[in-house]
Amino acid sequence: MKRNPNIVPLSKDHHFGLLHVWKIRQGLKKEIAPARIAQYVVFHWEHEQKAHFEEEEKYLFPYITNKLIDQALEEHHLLRDLIAQITTQPTAALLEEYATRFNDHIRYEERVLFPYMEENLSEEQLTEIGKNLSADPHAEEESYSDEFWQ
Repeated sequence: MKRNPNIVPLSKDHHFGLLHVWKIRQGLKKEIAPARIAQYVVFHWEHEQKAHFEEEEKYLFPYITNKLIDQALEEHHLLRDLIAQITTQPTAALLEEYATRFNDHIRYEERVLFPYMEENLSEEQLTEIGKNLSADPHAEEESYSDEFWQ
């Protein structure tokens, strides 16, 4: 199913989120120091992921109140907690848990939540979401200088 154009900006963010997960896993595979990878995780949170979560919670989630949104919000909360833990005590195990849960969260939204919303929201509601997202832009690509994953 083709993504509704009003939700495409969030799907683009998800693409970069999956790339973020890949970079973390590459760093772990290369046995890069967890503290070094953690700096990247925090950078990504501050420059990308935090704004993305806020956009979803402000512009998308209020349209539906059910267990699908409850799950997405619970996952956002869990990921925020993991980032806080990574910030203070980075370990390879914690970074892998974060990468796995972030990957799973993106897949959930793309495969379950977004299709549900596209099927159940009116075109007017989707258009309103699109207007709100375009009025509140954030960077699509990050520019992190320490390419530890290379």
